Amino acid sequence: MSSSTASSGNTAGSVGTSNLQNTNPCPFPPFYLLVECPSSLSPGSNMCTSRGASNCKQCLAVHPSCAWCSQQDFGPKEASTSRCDLKANLLAAGCALQELEFPVSSLEVVEDRPLSSKASSGKDVIQMQPQQLHLKLRPDDPKKFIVQVRQVEDYPVDLYYLMDLSNSMKDDLNRLRTLGNDLAGNMSLITSNLRMGFGAFVDKTLSPYMYMTPMEALKNPCYSIQNTCWPQFGFKHVLTLTDQLNRFTEEVKKQQVSRNRDSPEGGFDAIIQVAACKEKIGWRQEASHLLVFTTDATTHTALDGRLAGIVLPSDGQCYLNNENMYEKSTTMDYPSLARLTEKLSESNINLIFAVTKGVVPLYRNYSELIPGTVVGMLADDSGNVIELIQEAYKKIRSKVELELIGVPEYLSLSFNATCMNNEFIRGVRSCSGLTVGDTVSFSVEVLARGCPKEKRHTFMLKPVGFKNALQITVDFQCECGCEAQAEPSSPICSQGNGTYVCGTCQCYPGRLGTRCECSENNYLASEQDNCSPEPGAPICSGRGECVCGQCSCHSRDYGKIYGKYCQCDDVSCPLYQGRLCAGNGVCDCGRCSCKPGWTGDNCNCSTLAESCMSSLGLLCSGRGQCVCGTCDCTQPGAYGNTCERCPTCPDACTLKNDGDDEDENAAPAMTKADVCCSRDCVECKHFKRGRLYDDSSCTRICKDETEVVEMLGEEAQVITVTPDLRVFGSSALQHRNAAGSQS
Repeated sequence: MSSSTASSGNTAGSVGTSNLQNTNPCPFPPFYLLVECPSSLSPGSNMCTSRGASNCKQCLAVHPSCAWCSQQDFGPKEASTSRCDLKANLLAAGCALQELEFPVSSLEVVEDRPLSSKASSGKDVIQMQPQQLHLKLRPDDPKKFIVQVRQVEDYPVDLYYLMDLSNSMKDDLNRLRTLGNDLAGNMSLITSNLRMGFGAFVDKTLSPYMYMTPMEALKNPCYSIQNTCWPQFGFKHVLTLTDQLNRFTEEVKKQQVSRNRDSPEGGFDAIIQVAACKEKIGWRQEASHLLVFTTDATTHTALDGRLAGIVLPSDGQCYLNNENMYEKSTTMDYPSLARLTEKLSESNINLIFAVTKGVVPLYRNYSELIPGTVVGMLADDSGNVIELIQEAYKKIRSKVELELIGVPEYLSLSFNATCMNNEFIRGVRSCSGLTVGDTVSFSVEVLARGCPKEKRHTFMLKPVGFKNALQITVDFQCECGCEAQAEPSSPICSQGNGTYVCGTCQCYPGRLGTRCECSENNYLASEQDNCSPEPGAPICSGRGECVCGQCSCHSRDYGKIYGKYCQCDDVSCPLYQGRLCAGNGVCDCGRCSCKPGWTGDNCNCSTLAESCMSSLGLLCSGRGQCVCGTCDCTQPGAYGNTCERCPTCPDACTLKNDGDDEDENAAPAMTKADVCCSRDCVECKHFKRGRLYDDSSCTRICKDETEVVEMLGEEAQVITVTPDLRVFGSSALQHRNAAGSQS
């Protein structure tokens, strides 16, 4: 464990002309504490003085560059003197350094153990660095840091096989009985530390989900189809995760199918129990958790239980009885997707939907809503389940995605990713295309959007499916230290007419002035000169009253008027689609102050790039730029939401010989490189072997549709049609000769 501290310098330079903006011109250093550069400011009025802050707390809320001087004899005693200004200005005006209130955001690394390279034993494996941070945040003064994540080699794996045992899965169960040992053997090639378990589900044992008549159907749901099967059940845990892999096959051989009445199954009930019952299932803390969910049917979700009169929502708790059966199956509703996601995240479980062709689209939709989930198409008899699980595991290990746990609404986090080959992707918190042992990094910016009631909050940042997490504790820097020395009824405030705090008098009702020396009912007309920015200008900008030489701004039902001369308000900003600052910022004296992730005069431009990522994980498919969250396709001919369509663009397998004078409208001829690449893609897609299969680049490289046939005649034409409708042609004989020359 190590500890180091980095503070946001934020030392004020000179004064800005209208407001303060952090230009941040300096590059980030290579280590994970990112130093922030101070703003470049020029002399003149600035936001700190123009907002008319009357006390220290108001001043600090104006802008992170504003400081407050609590020195009693600071400056002249006229009302025009502002104790709220840039730090450099206050020091130049004679304020002692020790009398300044100027909190800055800071970061302390509490725990920072290095990343592990291998995990044979699974003990003390570190896949995320650092592990614990302590932030002190002043509102609107962000802190940045970098986290690194590594997919450690030979990491322990816990694989739990959750199977639908409804009658339609009978052939799948028979096939699994013969594949159990092969499954264990193949998974042992992935990790030297493997444990396997087994569970089964059907559906709730209530009408309308089960057969209630005749009476024989209660014990044998297959009675009406002249067969014998087990009574229906909700979920049963069969085999606790064990390293005695032969027991997996033994337990599978003991199982029999059952039968339920309706098509959807109760699989989500089972998933919740597998995730919640950690001790009974046997999930290890130091292991990757894989949950293989196999079915050929759709599934019930929240509110479906009302068909049986069940109104109690799923609470995500463990309810396995002594016989390892789900005892709340008939009294608790099916879980929602949100509940499912929550429990899978808590238990660091990666879910693999191994489902048959007819329901693949449905479960793909589910997977988009549940982080860390992949979908594989299961053969009708589950004959490809071993290959499916291996592919799914590779896909899971090829991606790192960060998730946030317990982040309050008044904290804003923004991300940038540095993925493979140092590819920098702005606005995303995931990297794909990884192999085991790769390391990626994410820069994270944390910003407090205000001062909450709680002074401290802790949240977590973790990769989906990983045990390791970064714990971040935030202390909010919203108070002034000088407030602790407040003097009620102080003699400094005109014989006790106010409370002296932080160098100023907070006057009691009916009193005004820098030292509460003025009564609201008695003031000189000449004092109105202090209520105009220049001779002849409207008093208090026409939006306030001059009382004792100070502007008292009018109040109104909408918005707030403020400033020394009531010159500012929080509603005179550009509208976008009828919303002030597009709803993505705060109006401050006529200018939009945008929230993190947004920019532009009216805050309508998103700086996040997630909406620009193609299905292959490329920003605008590598054919454009992400502008305001939308792809601007720069390569001629490219179009689509992510520039994914481009009839004239070459792909990774399309090469042209230099110097060829071809008709630009003619289809490109198939080259030697095309044939070679096509062979690699066929090997990868259909035979699961070859260089593209080994380096997991099949999806990125092989964009062409391929079809397996028995034989092509020598005069047959080999046609390759790409997704963007480009056509390549050659004879089968030419194709075979070309392919043979590459062998």
